[in-house]
Amino acid sequence: MYKPQFNKRKALVFKQFTHKGWSLFACLGRVVVISVLSASTLENAEAASRHLSTDDEPADTTRTDKEVTLDDIEVSASRAPLALGQAARMVTVLTRTDIQAAPVQSVNDLLKYAAGVDVRQRGPLGAQTDIGIRGGTQEQINILLNGVNICDPQTGHNTLELPVSLSDIERIEILEGPAARVYGTSSLMGAINIVTRQDDSLRGRRKEEGGRRLYLQLEGGSFGYLSAGGRFSHLAPRTSQHENPSFLENTISASYTRSDGYSRAKSGALNSDFSGFKAFYQGSYVPSSLLSPPSSLLSPLFSLYWHAGISTKGYGSNTFYSAKYDEQYESVTKTYAALQGDITAGRLHFKPTVSWNRSYDRFELIRGSEQKVPYNYHRSDVFLLSLNSWFDSPLGRTAFGAEVRNEDIISSNLGEPLSSPSGRYVVGLNRTNLSAHLEHNVVTRWLTVSAGFTAVKNTWNQMPFTLYPGIDASVRLTDWLRFYASYNESLRMPSFTELYYSVGGHKADKYLKPEELRAVEGGVKLYSRKLTAKASVFYHHQRNTIDWVLDTRLADEATWQSVNLTKINTTGVEVSVNAQLPTLVLPTSSSLLPPPTLSVSYCYLHQQKDEQPYLQSRYSLEYLRHKLTASLYLPLWRQLDLTLKYRFQDRMGSYTDTEGQVQHYHPYSVADARLAWTAERYTLYVEGNNLLSKRYIDYGNVPQPGFCLVGGLKVAL
Repeated sequence: MYKPQFNKRKALVFKQFTHKGWSLFACLGRVVVISVLSASTLENAEAASRHLSTDDEPADTTRTDKEVTLDDIEVSASRAPLALGQAARMVTVLTRTDIQAAPVQSVNDLLKYAAGVDVRQRGPLGAQTDIGIRGGTQEQINILLNGVNICDPQTGHNTLELPVSLSDIERIEILEGPAARVYGTSSLMGAINIVTRQDDSLRGRRKEEGGRRLYLQLEGGSFGYLSAGGRFSHLAPRTSQHENPSFLENTISASYTRSDGYSRAKSGALNSDFSGFKAFYQGSYVPSSLLSPPSSLLSPLFSLYWHAGISTKGYGSNTFYSAKYDEQYESVTKTYAALQGDITAGRLHFKPTVSWNRSYDRFELIRGSEQKVPYNYHRSDVFLLSLNSWFDSPLGRTAFGAEVRNEDIISSNLGEPLSSPSGRYVVGLNRTNLSAHLEHNVVTRWLTVSAGFTAVKNTWNQMPFTLYPGIDASVRLTDWLRFYASYNESLRMPSFTELYYSVGGHKADKYLKPEELRAVEGGVKLYSRKLTAKASVFYHHQRNTIDWVLDTRLADEATWQSVNLTKINTTGVEVSVNAQLPTLVLPTSSSLLPPPTLSVSYCYLHQQKDEQPYLQSRYSLEYLRHKLTASLYLPLWRQLDLTLKYRFQDRMGSYTDTEGQVQHYHPYSVADARLAWTAERYTLYVEGNNLLSKRYIDYGNVPQPGFCLVGGLKVAL
């Protein structure tokens, strides 16, 4: 259950063995000899199985894998690490096979298929995107990379400029609902944790041999789209005369993407084009003896994990931030670096983290014409130092720790005057967020309870330490039926843009209060080998909501103002079903292809708020009332398979068009497809997005394109 440690005993022999997070292999601390080890693929995030053939590396039929089910995955739904099958909260997990099967070209596109996630994308193929959860805005969620918060305090618009490509990702964990107790500030409505992958094909070899692998990918398609990238992995064993081998693994990847865009300005110039480069490096040092941690504090074991990356992108931002100008442009460069440790000393576990993120942002209201309208320049730095610790006792698993997060910006227009200006940077702001957490978990065969709190203090507004508690409980009535309930509180600090952006028809309020949220949720999950279903009901009470609003009564004199708008009460229902369909009788089908699967998800939201009819909201009052997604996977012939995706969205709210008229959003449907042929060393595929060429607007004054076609090739060397 909690993997307590014992002295080494004689070997135990099993004829069959299933790898579960609470199995004997995890908890006895003994040598286990396995006579038969079954092979299977990683389960779908919401079903019993998905196909391996869509992976970007070749199917290796000579390799024997452990049986791994989704319940085995250790997810970040609590401060203390628990397997997904033990977690008291429901976490949506998009696995690597889900990612490779989807007809998408970026993480931004992929998240559109999660029912509780609101993706407001200002163009196809990975263009600038805002992500919200359960009616929230892009400012109200945390985006994490391998558990490290990489959110930009300048603005949430730039958060998804990630250094990783889809081929670098092992899985994506989506935690819906307030998550301050787990992820700290900014996770008002939830969090998305992107976990990068290790090379399983190397780990499947004899470990003392090590190895190298190289993967290449090329894509091209509509709107002048081109993407090229590669990934190289190296596993090096490190041996000694007295110990088993330890392992040093390094992976580096890089990609370049560009597009001419799908629209042009009134002048005929490009205004939705983009180009960008990404590079990512990760490494790890893991001693093989971690399977038998020491019982003494004097002989601790440790592992190290590190990553670093850069993402640079310039894009025509059309009418993104002002309806009057259709040749806006933005350039964003972000760098990331983090070092994480994992130390085991007896029953104590320590996970320290240190990270640094730097972002450069240049916004041009009139592209290439700084003489007409000065550009906005920003540089932000975030330094993070945190320690999460936990230990097991007869009473359960207890986690405790603390975090210091310093956020700094120097800018041409965000902040207070600098004592020593530097070039274009004449103003700035520095603030530090201090937090401490305590959590206790009780896990039995039929019950999981996780309760605790986080205490937060911020230096920017002289905020005293404030407690934000939470409790999650899950009851497993049978092996296939589980009920859960939770109550959590959370907060979110204003971004630097919300506090100080007072140019170009905007007026900010530097005295904004933090947003706060209280939420209750209950649900049920049914799962078997061929059917998974879950349903949840939730209620959010949000106060001091921060938003940009426009007083339409002032006509041409109106300006967008940042305000603590109102209290918002949100009621929601989310339902999903994933079923394995009867196998099609196709004598020529490959045995590697699994049976067909069908997934359907639906989310309904209703918000009650004290709003004035003459106030137009830019973000928080524009939410998805209805969102329906569906996915169908079909093995067709031999190594050929087809994935079909569908989504329906009905958004509340309105926007003012370029003629000054108020327009309401209209419901729309979009269908996508992916057809792939997977051989031993390569994969050929073609993807079609918006197959019916539906014209729609999901963000004011930014009409979306019609049909988009992309083809690609992946090769493993």
